[in-house]
Amino acid sequence: MGMGMIAVWVSALLCGVSVLCSCGIVNGYVQYNTGSGIVGGKLNVHLVPHSHDDVGWLKTVDQYYVGSNNSIQGACVENVLDSVVMSLGRDPNKKFVFAEMFLVLDFGSFPYVKFQIMMYDFPLQLKSSTQTSILLMAFFQRWWQTQNLEIQEEVRKLVDGGQLEFINGGWCMHDEATCHYIDMIDQTTLGHRSIKNQFNKTPRAGWQIDPFGHSAVQAYLLGAELGFDSVHFARIDYQDRAKRKKDKSLEVVWQGSKTFGSSSQANVTLTNHIMWTMGDDFQYQYAESWFKQMDKLIHYVNKASKCYADSLWFSDHGVSFPWKATYPLEDITSLTAVTRFNEYLEQVKPYRGEGLNSDGGKDGRVNALYSTPSIYTDAKHAENESWLLKIDDYFPYADSANAYWTGFFTSRPALKRYVRMLSGYYLATRQLEFLVGRRSTGPNTFSLADALGIAQHHDAVTGTAKQHTTNDYAKRLAIGASEAEGIASSALSCLVNSTKSDQCPTSTSTFSQCQLLNISFCPPTEEDIPEGKSLVVVAYNPLGWNRTDIIKIP
Repeated sequence: MGMGMIAVWVSALLCGVSVLCSCGIVNGYVQYNTGSGIVGGKLNVHLVPHSHDDVGWLKTVDQYYVGSNNSIQGACVENVLDSVVMSLGRDPNKKFVFAEMFLVLDFGSFPYVKFQIMMYDFPLQLKSSTQTSILLMAFFQRWWQTQNLEIQEEVRKLVDGGQLEFINGGWCMHDEATCHYIDMIDQTTLGHRSIKNQFNKTPRAGWQIDPFGHSAVQAYLLGAELGFDSVHFARIDYQDRAKRKKDKSLEVVWQGSKTFGSSSQANVTLTNHIMWTMGDDFQYQYAESWFKQMDKLIHYVNKASKCYADSLWFSDHGVSFPWKATYPLEDITSLTAVTRFNEYLEQVKPYRGEGLNSDGGKDGRVNALYSTPSIYTDAKHAENESWLLKIDDYFPYADSANAYWTGFFTSRPALKRYVRMLSGYYLATRQLEFLVGRRSTGPNTFSLADALGIAQHHDAVTGTAKQHTTNDYAKRLAIGASEAEGIASSALSCLVNSTKSDQCPTSTSTFSQCQLLNISFCPPTEEDIPEGKSLVVVAYNPLGWNRTDIIKIP
């Protein structure tokens, strides 16, 4: 194949990058044109600034959002979103993608944003971004509700103009091994509905860059059936990745269901999660000088392009560019860090042309552009290439010999059981709420939906978060269940005493649920029943078919 539309994907975030591609000379330096877009006949490097805001992990959701408890990890999602909007507004060429939509209801959230350049074995992480995609809708919703009308209108313009893009769009970036598929659908629906209501947009790309392996359900139900035309992820077995690099099959068509055939297929691009910066010889103390080593950047971009069948790519190793050398996956998560970096870029001139001639940068064969997964996918479709077909999953995941990430299948079983039990309870209370109608005031099921959406996060139900974070997940679930119990009790009372009238009759009957049957504790059955009164037991079956079960009455 010719040089037509060769591309390399680079993941970055929040600032502006002055690298690659010449367009005029200023004071002896080559001035980079950030608005060139995709250029035919060149190696197109897609710089993709994106968020990676874990909805809890080392810190709780709230701590991540407001930037507290920084003795564990420095991170503040609120500042990230503030600085992204500010940066995008200053430069119409910049883009950003965001993924987490979760809304915190007086609880918490965890964020950190990655500046990643994804390329071959030596992904680069930039401290800047041009096009941005939003991944976790959980955090975004919390931030959105605190903004004034002027900022909200500015954000809408950024979304309509393609500078800010929502990808994945769920309440979190869910796990794919320990979540029930219904919970995966529910948390995704929660985020997508919010995006549709506020921006009239539907995410096009799946973005699962951190879960520990990948299920075929993701390709089918959470890919093709969701309307995604591409799914991007990172973690696959190290041997599989090595073979795919050798065979140039890092991008495939993934058929998630044999029954539904091609209708269940999704295009897959493997991104990068193992973090190396400017090659494996990079040292963090040189973080502020690597921008000048553009010959090295060109070298690795070209090397990356050789790992793909059509050389149009998003490499399979990403590099985080940290502000702190103590943590290799540190992302720029504070307004101070972003401001400092912007000030630094003002002082660093664009690269000198003479350092690029060995790999083709000086003569203009390399073009870098701010991009998003959608722009990258459209470029891939335009090539009209045939990819190999993948029909099974990507489990188990191992990152090295004898290092299988399988313990999370069973870790923290009590939390896993609690999530699964409340998932069924949420289904029942949501049905009851619909049958009697949601009230404008009072308890509703959203609190439980929010808590369950957060619990599907790949560091929540998996059991891989810190203990205090896990306690926070359980607290949220308990609060949501308590509010949902009020819905169930009032709805059952209404339905039991109702006639054909649309209005629930005024009733003195109250229903209490026995939530502690596991220890044979149910206060209503222990009280003396006055003469003329009776104990009424109501069993509600939320399933779509008849069932036979045993009812315990302590």
